Amino acid sequence: MENGVLLPSLQSALPFLDLHSIPRLEFHQTVFDELREKLLERVSTIASEGKDGNRYSKLEELLEKCFPLVKMPSIQPVVMCVMKHLPKVPEKKLKLVMADKDLYKACAVEVKRQIWQDNQALFGDEVSPLLKQYILEKENILLSSDLSVLHNFFSLSPKTRRQGEVVHKLTQMIGKNVKLYDMVLQFLRTLFLRTRNVHYCTLRAELLMSLHDLDVSEICSVDPCHKFTWCLDACIREKYVDAKRARELQGFLDGVKKGQEQVLGDLSMILCDPFAINTLALSTMRSLQELITQESLPRDNHELHLLLRMLSLGLGAWDMIDSQVFKEPKLDAELITKFLPLLMSLVVDDYTFNVEHKLPTEEKVPVTYPNTLPDVFTKFLLENRIACEIGLYYLLHITKQRNKNSLLRLLPAIKETYNDTGFTDIFLHLFTSNLTLLSEEFGSEEFCGHIFEGFFLVSLTKKENIHRHVLRLLLHLHHKVAPTKLESLQKALEPTKTSGEPVKELYNQLSEKLQQKKPSPPAAEPEPAAMDLPLHSVPTPPVV
Repeated sequence: MENGVLLPSLQSALPFLDLHSIPRLEFHQTVFDELREKLLERVSTIASEGKDGNRYSKLEELLEKCFPLVKMPSIQPVVMCVMKHLPKVPEKKLKLVMADKDLYKACAVEVKRQIWQDNQALFGDEVSPLLKQYILEKENILLSSDLSVLHNFFSLSPKTRRQGEVVHKLTQMIGKNVKLYDMVLQFLRTLFLRTRNVHYCTLRAELLMSLHDLDVSEICSVDPCHKFTWCLDACIREKYVDAKRARELQGFLDGVKKGQEQVLGDLSMILCDPFAINTLALSTMRSLQELITQESLPRDNHELHLLLRMLSLGLGAWDMIDSQVFKEPKLDAELITKFLPLLMSLVVDDYTFNVEHKLPTEEKVPVTYPNTLPDVFTKFLLENRIACEIGLYYLLHITKQRNKNSLLRLLPAIKETYNDTGFTDIFLHLFTSNLTLLSEEFGSEEFCGHIFEGFFLVSLTKKENIHRHVLRLLLHLHHKVAPTKLESLQKALEPTKTSGEPVKELYNQLSEKLQQKKPSPPAAEPEPAAMDLPLHSVPTPPVV
């Protein structure tokens, strides 16, 4: 009686519950749950109505009353709900929540944000697994067993990419909190410096554009890279930088004021994103082809200069952030006056060879394809990072066009590139995908020799990822490769003791496929039965 619900009208109804054998505990529990739901609704209503000072003071009073019972499972949701709706929870309460693992786990992300903004280490512990997951997802795409020109690493649109789990979670954790956004950017810069992993640059751009999609003006308006990233994002979507957007991007770069040079560090990181580099390199290739058609030189093309300027800024991002010298790297004049004209001459060689090949000649003089490269071209690939990137994209372009002659001419030069760029996962992923278009050529031992012994196998010991990419290629093309060559490749690609599990797994998959492919030994022919008479050939009678 003393602890019951003191409503006079209820007393006469309670015996009715006894007749149905419903214990008082169950009844009280139901009433309690109903009241709690009503209270939670009321808290949300107070938080959304009335003047700021008035509504928040009511919630603070309520928090003072209910916080001592925060460890009671039945009351805890009320305490958490009140804290969630308070823009500033008293620091004393936040410290108590932070000190108790269970309470910290139970509180809403809105409360955690208030804890994180003054506790970088704790926020770092929360973000770190997400960043690791993001890098792993990117590497899994690059090293997946699927090889396709149409569905490769760069196929997904920017909007689809930023709807991924990690970007979504990070966006939720940051909310509208500029301080937390800055912390994440600092983590990304630090990890990029430590690992040189360019996927952190992708995440930097994706995170900003995800907040842009959600109209979080509190952050977008204070990030000086917002409009530049937005414009570049549109170019990445089209995989091309058109003249109008090129002028916009140039305006942002030229608009970096004195004293704000540090912005260049962030802009270079956004340009270092592989998706941005891919777009800039493809646009450069397109620009060079237009110049050939117009019979113009690279030095006269303003848009090409801007593409090279952005490539230079993107590819030099790590050096800029490492040295803390926020100054645009100067373009090597010889890149424009020597390297690009040389590259254009290679394209012209292809055109002239194709035309000469088709021309009817009275004297059948065989047209030979030039099979060497000027030494200065190879030197550029080794010493100049921008030349190297453009050279690699030219190789991808001719492979995609199934241009076997040009591929075999250029491939030896790719063995030695600036900073071993020719053996990065991104390039090898695209190259192996494009090679599937030349699948019929793998039936020739000579072609296999150039691709495998001439390029892949000589570099096998450099990095384990090369081993994985060759195995991926063979898993896809083993049925096209010349049988004798397949045996020697299988021996050459056998994993060593130091090889990692992924290599061993891929090698085992290849061995199984080759085993299935081997024809079963022919069954012995049964001896003819005694009654079977062999048929002798009868000579045809001569025609009279």
